Formats: sequence, C-alpha cells, structure tokens
Amino acid sequence: MFHFATIGWKVIFASIPPSHYAKGSAAFCVALTYIGLVTMFVGEVATIFGCVIGLKPSVTAITFVALGTSLPDTFASKTAAQTSQYADAAISNVTGSNCVNVFLGLGLPWVISTSYQAKNNDVFSVPAGDLAFSVMMYLSTSIVCFILLIIRRFAVGGELGGPPTSKWLSAFILVSLWLIYIITSSLKAYGKLG
Repeated sequence: MFHFATIGWKVIFASIPPSHYAKGSAAFCVALTYIGLVTMFVGEVATIFGCVIGLKPSVTAITFVALGTSLPDTFASKTAAQTSQYADAAISNVTGSNCVNVFLGLGLPWVISTSYQAKNNDVFSVPAGDLAFSVMMYLSTSIVCFILLIIRRFAVGGELGGPPTSKWLSAFILVSLWLIYIITSSLKAYGKLG
C-alpha cells in the first residue's frame, strides 16, 4: 500500500542521474534541487495546515515543518547507526544536517534577499520576533544533549546502545528535551511566557 501511495515520488526521484555521471556532481545537483523542492512543498503544506488549525507560523515552523524536514535525517541516522560499527555517522548526520539548515537555509535566502534589495536601493530588514528566545532554548537543550552523549561515552562506552535501562533513559531525556523546546517556544510565541 505504501509503495503505491508513494509511486509518484519514486518516479520523480528516479530521474536523478547515476552517481558515476560527471563524477557524482550531476546526481548531487539534481538531488539537492529535489530536496529543496520537496522541502518547499512540505513547508507550504505545513503552513496551510497550521493556518487551518489556528497555529502561529512560528509554532508551525518549529513543529510540523521541522518534523517534515528532519524525519528523513532521523531515518538516515537510524540506518547509519545500524550499519556502522561506530555511532559517529549517526551523530554527525544530525549535527551536519542542522548546520546545513542553519547556515545554508538561513544564509542563502538572506544573501539573495539582501542582494535583491540592494539592487533596488532598498534596505533588507526582518524583525527577529521570538528568534532570540528560540535560539537560546535550542542552545540550552543542545548543551544538555551533548552532556548526555559525553556521559554515555564514559558510563556506557558509546553514544548509542548499551544496557536497556540506559537506552530508555537516554531516549526519555532526549524526547523530553525536544518537548521542553517545543512547549517553551510555543508558550513564548503566544505570549504566555515572560
């Protein structure tokens, strides 16, 4: 059933050239373009969904859009963790993905917009809103996450796996950090938090 539900996407993605063409650069460029288009599609669907159920755009962005764009990374990290001897690929996939999202996902639109505005003798200015609070919450929860990974490395011998108690406790802590980030950022967006 899932195969037939996703057949359209599979046909589109089958048009990505093989990786041996142009030393992989053709496949990279086409795949990157498709990722951008799918991300745009997911973002638009999430924005419309958030509007329909009455969520603020910032809350929609940190929940549905973030989930839609990050779940593929989650599955890629899961596969990397299961197929490699060390957890490095799984952890670096997540941190690398976040770096691309932040530096390229924010930087490229800003460069394009500021260039366009400068060409029209205009000033590009976007009010920050609750961005500072959201970034500080993300930074705080990320620090706790990295502390947990360091503790696991010394206590369990690795970032992933280990005895069932440590696996479930780590999973609980990490999901709790995500919920804390979502809840506090949402409360701030709705003016319920200082």
